[in-house]
Amino acid sequence: MAIGYLMIALFLLTYRQLFFAKKWFNFWLGLQMILSFFLCVSFNQYNLFLGFYTSSFIAYYKVRRHFNIALAIFYAMLILPFVINLPQMAREQLFIMLPFIAVMMMSPFGMRSMFKRQKLERDLDEANERIKELVKHEERMRISRDLHDTLGHTLSLITLKGQLVTRLIERDPQKALLEAKEIEQTSRAALRQVRELVTNMRTLTVAEELKASERMLRSAGIAYQAKGNFQLKGISEVAQNILSMCLKESVTNIVKHSRADTCTIAVEQTSGELRLTVSDNGIGCNKDNETRNDGNGLKGMRERLSLIDGTLELASSGGMTATICIPIVKRKTSDEELACDNGSHLMPKTPARSVNP
Repeated sequence: MAIGYLMIALFLLTYRQLFFAKKWFNFWLGLQMILSFFLCVSFNQYNLFLGFYTSSFIAYYKVRRHFNIALAIFYAMLILPFVINLPQMAREQLFIMLPFIAVMMMSPFGMRSMFKRQKLERDLDEANERIKELVKHEERMRISRDLHDTLGHTLSLITLKGQLVTRLIERDPQKALLEAKEIEQTSRAALRQVRELVTNMRTLTVAEELKASERMLRSAGIAYQAKGNFQLKGISEVAQNILSMCLKESVTNIVKHSRADTCTIAVEQTSGELRLTVSDNGIGCNKDNETRNDGNGLKGMRERLSLIDGTLELASSGGMTATICIPIVKRKTSDEELACDNGSHLMPKTPARSVNP
């Protein structure tokens, strides 16, 4: 009994060491197999069930050759004690042992498959983060080029004309006044250019986000289908930006949680409402899961949609369906905006809005 308890204590030590050991991993795994063998042969045939612990560690081998060698030794450590104890086993014991032996023999493959999937998910997350960083870098380069090409020449011209006005103001006041008016016109043009740059930096359309969502879904092995016209003409930039963020959040949830293999993104536009639907054929969710998710991504989606009087509805039947509805808002161009476009005013007034019935 003392030897048996000592072997069990040593088995526990090997189990602990296998989680942390790197250089000595082969030694501790081999010692664990030997202990399982002798505990099964010398004490009780049911000690063969200790092989469940060993089977999970065999999947840690990343190299296929090393995995096959460890698997062959593990099979020998399972089959030999079973054959040795076979004459002493009753029929009931045999029926108990055989299914568990089969499960232990298949466990390394299941664990290895799970580890591969986890690694692929980590690689996918790292790749997405890398893509985001590259997109940010490219956007910074684009902004710097636009600022240099658009404003560099204009500001240089304003500086030169300002110096010219300074020299002409005493010698030729009339000509200095003309140059000052040209400076004013140039500055107005520069202001319009800055507004265009800011608008391009802030706006993300649904069509652009759809392309990014397609790449993410295909990288995760999820079939993708789009229905409808995603150009969304007549939809404000603010509404498009919010819809894009909601679409991104919905697709991210599908990739991370749904276990789906098919995703459908559909858009339907009427005279008074826009409906965006994102559905999958995954596991769906129950009320408890929905409540938990509301504390994170879904809550953020509802908060964004509330800014434009939009709604989010979830349905879980044969998968998950997220339906986003927003009212369509039309912009009416006022006389002040037209005057601003013609260069009569420096800053435009807030445009009037009306909601279609």
